[in-house]
Amino acid sequence: MQTIRVRTTQNVYIDYALASIGDRILAYLIDRVILILYTVALFAFFVQADVNNIWVWIILLGIPWLFYSLAFEITMNGQTPGKRVMNIQVIKLDGTPATVGSYLLRWIFALVDFYIMSGVIAVVCIAMGGRGQRVGDMVANTSVVKGGLQQEISGSDIFITPEETHTPTFAQVADLSDRDIEIIHRALEVMRQHDNDEPVLALTDKIKSRLGIQSDLGAVDFLNTIVKDYSIVMAGRV
Repeated sequence: MQTIRVRTTQNVYIDYALASIGDRILAYLIDRVILILYTVALFAFFVQADVNNIWVWIILLGIPWLFYSLAFEITMNGQTPGKRVMNIQVIKLDGTPATVGSYLLRWIFALVDFYIMSGVIAVVCIAMGGRGQRVGDMVANTSVVKGGLQQEISGSDIFITPEETHTPTFAQVADLSDRDIEIIHRALEVMRQHDNDEPVLALTDKIKSRLGIQSDLGAVDFLNTIVKDYSIVMAGRV
């Protein structure tokens, strides 16, 4: 499986499995089926209800087709329903969270990727570029990976939850973000799956420096504690 390495803002390198062309095509087709079913159902309703206002037709039928992918990627963290079914996700290649601007650029250049030469340009770019990027991805500095971060950390074997008796050790975790915690999970997963402790060690040093923490805990225990503390602090349990 082809992979791509992303350097996060914490200077931790993470390897992602690139979504295959087949996965992306199937996700695209699933989204089109959803739109077609929506259109058929709404058309039938309009006919039955004798809706004659042309603007109602344009708004309720046209706008979903136009903004479908943009709206879902913004609200679903880089996924559309089709992408979620195929377990693929848009990410930024510079390690920062994808922004509305990133999704907007991908959406604008979809005109080039999908509607000129019926998608051939997108397929050729993805197949030959080596980074899983169509034209819109190149402009937005994004790619599409297999197994979005949220899905990969959701398994009970790697998702860290605090015990009922756990008392937060580091109050400074309130200065972290959900994205930081996701990266910690990912670094721990890399060590678990590939016996590579470099991301864990680098991330431990970065977090200690950023939060001004001094601790004798080992790297893994320290990161586990950070995640548990964050879960409790952000839940308002302290």
